[in-house]
Amino acid sequence: MSTSVKILSDLVPKLIAAEEEKFRSARATSDRMWKEAREFIPKGVPSSFQDAPPQPIFIKRGKGSRVWDVDGNEYVDFHNGFGVMVVGHAHPVIVEALSHRIQDGTHFAQPVEDAREVAKDLARRFHQPQWRFTNSGTESTLDAVRLARGFTGRNRIVKIEASYHGHHDALMVSVEPKPDRMGPADTPASVAQTEGIPPEVAALTSVVAFNDIPQLERMFERHPDEIAALIVEPAMMNLGIVLPDEGYLARAKEICHRHGALLIFDEVKTGCTLAAGGATERFGVVPDVIALAKAIGGGTPCGAIGGRADVMAMIEEDRVAQYGTFNGNPLTMAAARATLTRILTPEAYAHFDALSEVLSGGLREVIAEYELPFHVIAMGARGGLTYRKERVRNYRDYLTIDKSWSYVSWLYQCNRGVLMAPFAEENWTLSVQHSEDDVQRYVDNFRELAQALRG
Repeated sequence: MSTSVKILSDLVPKLIAAEEEKFRSARATSDRMWKEAREFIPKGVPSSFQDAPPQPIFIKRGKGSRVWDVDGNEYVDFHNGFGVMVVGHAHPVIVEALSHRIQDGTHFAQPVEDAREVAKDLARRFHQPQWRFTNSGTESTLDAVRLARGFTGRNRIVKIEASYHGHHDALMVSVEPKPDRMGPADTPASVAQTEGIPPEVAALTSVVAFNDIPQLERMFERHPDEIAALIVEPAMMNLGIVLPDEGYLARAKEICHRHGALLIFDEVKTGCTLAAGGATERFGVVPDVIALAKAIGGGTPCGAIGGRADVMAMIEEDRVAQYGTFNGNPLTMAAARATLTRILTPEAYAHFDALSEVLSGGLREVIAEYELPFHVIAMGARGGLTYRKERVRNYRDYLTIDKSWSYVSWLYQCNRGVLMAPFAEENWTLSVQHSEDDVQRYVDNFRELAQALRG
């Protein structure tokens, strides 16, 4: 660590202490609600991801690019529900679509017309001919794994070290494993993320580093005729943003096919956010199966899996089961159709690009002016700061970053009217309702932090 970086790091604990005190003093009602909720809800939150320091923020309402918490604090929302709300809050088109749908009934467990139109639009965007619906990203990746195993007749899955693909047993393996358990860099260990996963299940999931083609080759050589699929986020989205090396995705696809395996893209976070056709469009590689959720549903519980005709024929021929009482729910289909066909238009992506240019350009100016050891990655509606000067290529690189940097940045933004997703590894999501003034606020807050770091 350079002397300059050490001086900056030494200031961070003092800044965190001051900002935490400021944070708590402005959120007494959230604190009370949180403590009351713990009587009936573990951790006091519906999902453990929401239990973030210093305490959870209870939200009351959202409109446009803004949300308001129960204490009356107003925020420009860069969290956007962990990447869901690219349409913004209470978008009039979504309000209209759901209002009309509610009046005609909300659930039948029978197909509705909107399902065909949503599948048709997804086929156009992602170049996959067949689609089925789920209710979450977890369900989408679960079905993708089952399809790959059924299609190939093999059981082993290969995933990327530190990638999160939802909370089902097959993929809750080596999700940010602790250094004392993660194994050597050239042969990462398969570490169950949580208790409750049988060791025999975790052992069927092998782990490789992102952006490491030689390591992927060795994995297939080590397990000949065993691997059903490689599942990969085409850009890793839970370590900040980690981009693929040029040619990495195409080479990974070639290796999978050479060994009789499938390539699965988990585009739960990148789908319809990095571009209209997600990372598939952005990086120019079409996988065999794709898992979607989040941004496609306009704020409703949603998910989808798409794939090659021969792979999806496993469902058509009743060889792989894919069920769900709420799959293709009328409310979700109405919101998804409105999102895909009326809101996320070419004009919307031009808007994302323009906002991203202002935001990333402003942040880079501050980084250069104050000589901070950070860098910015931004694509479409997604982006984030990486608190390291050098590019991150994989999880082992990410472990060199001091997470206190991102925490003090989160506190600074939150205390100055910008809500970011909690935890060090998350990034921002813009919406069609964000303005240039909204993104400038983020830049201005970051400048204030830079000034504090430099005294």
